[in-house]
Amino acid sequence: MSKSLQAIRGMNDILPEQTPLWRYLEGTVARLLDNYGYKQIRMPIVEFTELFKRSIGEVTDIVEKEMYTFEDRNGDSLTLRPEGTAACVRAVLEHGITGGGQVQKLWYIGPMFRHERPQKGRYRQFHQIGLEVFNLDGPDIDAELIIMTWRLWGELGIRDAVKLELNSLGTSESRGRYREALVEYLSVHHDKLDEDSQRRLKTNPLRVLDTKNADTQAVLVDAPKMADYLDEESRAHFEGLKARLDAVGIPYVLNPKLVRGLDYYSKTVFEWVTDKLGAQGTVCAGGRYDGLVEQMGGKPTTGVGFAMGIERLVLMLETLEQIPEEISRQVDVYLCAFGEEAELAGLALAERVRDQLPNLRLQVNAGAGSFKSQFKKADKSGALYALILGDDEMAQQVVGFKPLRGQGEQQSIAWDALAAHLATCVVQG
Repeated sequence: MSKSLQAIRGMNDILPEQTPLWRYLEGTVARLLDNYGYKQIRMPIVEFTELFKRSIGEVTDIVEKEMYTFEDRNGDSLTLRPEGTAACVRAVLEHGITGGGQVQKLWYIGPMFRHERPQKGRYRQFHQIGLEVFNLDGPDIDAELIIMTWRLWGELGIRDAVKLELNSLGTSESRGRYREALVEYLSVHHDKLDEDSQRRLKTNPLRVLDTKNADTQAVLVDAPKMADYLDEESRAHFEGLKARLDAVGIPYVLNPKLVRGLDYYSKTVFEWVTDKLGAQGTVCAGGRYDGLVEQMGGKPTTGVGFAMGIERLVLMLETLEQIPEEISRQVDVYLCAFGEEAELAGLALAERVRDQLPNLRLQVNAGAGSFKSQFKKADKSGALYALILGDDEMAQQVVGFKPLRGQGEQQSIAWDALAAHLATCVVQG
């Protein structure tokens, strides 16, 4: 027997009962970003592999172990994008939209791909909403990104379940000085480091700071601190960011071990973390990458951004039971028609109602069926009300109106008055 077809491990279907929550989350974020003046950009899922080697860094875990890379028929090495920032920078460079100091405030949404061990909240195909800002170098724009996410958590009802962690990595020069001091310290304690940290000590020593190994964490207690190596420019920038967050009233925690997993970050880095999702505690993260555009062949251009994982935010909403009642109901009204003449009249009536109430979720029964079977489908749809159209209703040019989710008697509504009646009832319901 042939093996049954199934999805690739870590790449999941999002089923019809799940998509309303996804659409609610995506729509909420899109409206928020529109209100703050951000414009959407859409990039390809596949890019040349060199793009990610140059931007993320060849000795990062992503490039070394996690990318989906393949050779196409032309012999080019291509990669399914593991993150969005590099692709967005490539797009703005290719189309010249940041040239001459033009400010661009952009956002995107879509799938990303990393070959990791799948677990709850972490998948091989995962979805992100990302945001990038170019040619603004002050702490005010860093603050705006964090303020927007704070507002989003409030709108989603999860603000009490997340915590903001902040750090500054300084400029590449100050980070280089810190790296030398950290390597010197850790080299003395090399035998006490876990195997993964020993490897990172040679390739990407700052990543040792966010190790989860308890023995290595104990070694790090007395390690040099990034704050002691910050240049004055970075220090002033970080103080400006904190002052703005204080002015708005956003609480935060300083985390000197927060470095992020990508080589291109500088100055501000931040993460929104939660203890509601087990080990996968980061729901949104980002920071400043002032040298990345130049590193990728462009003129010096400042940049800052963040990305949030849709799967983890959906899981947060489910875990905290912050799912609005209206999105769990996909149908407002269900029309039942009995007999061919009633079916034809019902179709015409439904379209007139839709013309007048374009936001009404009105489902017309398909496949005919008895009174009992149609009402069973109406109830299963989750609709608030059923509309009934049979011989008696046709003769009087009325429609039966029956509440399905509460008390109330069935009544007859004239066809011409149906839209106005539904507008009142569905809003009130």
